[in-house]
Amino acid sequence: MKQVVFYETGLPEEVLKLEEAPMPQPKPHEILIRVTARNINPSDIMFIRGMYGITPKLPSSAGFEAAGIVEKSDEKNSIPVGTKVIFTAIGTWKEYVCVPAHLVIPSPSGMTDEVACQAFVNPLTAYGMLESSGLQEGDWLLVTAGASAYGKQVIQMAKQKGIKVACTVRREEQKSLLTQLGADLVINTDKEKLQKVIMEKTGEGVNVVFDAVGGVLGARALASLKAGGKMMVFGLLSLENIPLNSGLLIFKNLKVEGFWLTTWMNSLSPEATGKAFKTVFAYLLSQKVKVDVEASFPMEQFKEALAAYEKEGRNGKIILIS
Repeated sequence: MKQVVFYETGLPEEVLKLEEAPMPQPKPHEILIRVTARNINPSDIMFIRGMYGITPKLPSSAGFEAAGIVEKSDEKNSIPVGTKVIFTAIGTWKEYVCVPAHLVIPSPSGMTDEVACQAFVNPLTAYGMLESSGLQEGDWLLVTAGASAYGKQVIQMAKQKGIKVACTVRREEQKSLLTQLGADLVINTDKEKLQKVIMEKTGEGVNVVFDAVGGVLGARALASLKAGGKMMVFGLLSLENIPLNSGLLIFKNLKVEGFWLTTWMNSLSPEATGKAFKTVFAYLLSQKVKVDVEASFPMEQFKEALAAYEKEGRNGKIILIS
C-alpha cells in the first residue's frame, strides 16, 4: 500500500515522503479500514513539525482524522465489512489503517466522504468547548481566527444557542462571509484595535474567549474579557505563547484554561458521548452547520495539497482522497 511518512520532524514539504509499505494486519480487537478521505488540520502540521502534544514515533505517517470503508471487521464483527466509517488515528495519510473497533463510528447515511472526514475534530471541539464554557443565551463569545474551519463551525453552533459571537480576521473580504454565517461582530485586527471595538460594541467586554492563535492576539483577546470572564485556549497558530498580564488576571478576576478534545472526550460518560456525536452529525446533515471544501487532491499529490493548504486567503478544507 501507499503511505505518506516522515523519518524526522520538520517542515512538511521537506520531510514528508510517499512510499510503499506492507499491508497492515489487524489485531482481533481492531478493524481494517480502507481510507477514502482525509482532511488537513493545523494539528497535523504541528505533529509533523514535532510541536504537538503527541510526540511522533518515527517513522510515522501524518494525519489524525479520516473517513473510509471497513475492509475487515474485528472478532466481534462490531461493524460489518463495507460500512462507511469515521475515525481518528495517529497516521491516516495511508491507504489502509487498523483502528480499535470502539474508536470507529459508522458514517451517517447521506454524509459524503468530504464531510465525513472532517466531522470529528473541529465540530466536536466546537461542541465540547461550547458545552464546557458556561455560555448562556445572550452572552458574548470572542473567537480568534474566526475564518478558520473551526471558527466558522463554532460561530454556527453558537448561533443555535442564541450566543452572540465576535470574531477576528485578517482579511477584509472575510467579514461578509462570517456575518452571513451568523457572526454579530467581525474585527479585522490588521486594521482595527480589538479591545477598543469590543468595548464599544459590547459595553463591558465578552464573557468567554476561544483562542486558537496565542501570541499578541491572544493577549489582546484576554484584555477584551469582562470582569469574571474566561479564556479557553485550544491552539497556537502563531507558534508564540500568550504574554499574560498578571494585573488583568488579578483585578478582573479572569480565568485561563486549556481545552484538548481528547481529554474532554475521555471525561464523558457513554451517554454524553452519544449525545455529542448525535448532535454534531445532526448539525452537519441538516446543514445547520456547513463545512467548506476548498479542493481535493489524490494522496500521491500531497505536496500540491500542502501548497494549497498554505495558500493565503483559503476559505475551505484541503482533502486528500484515495
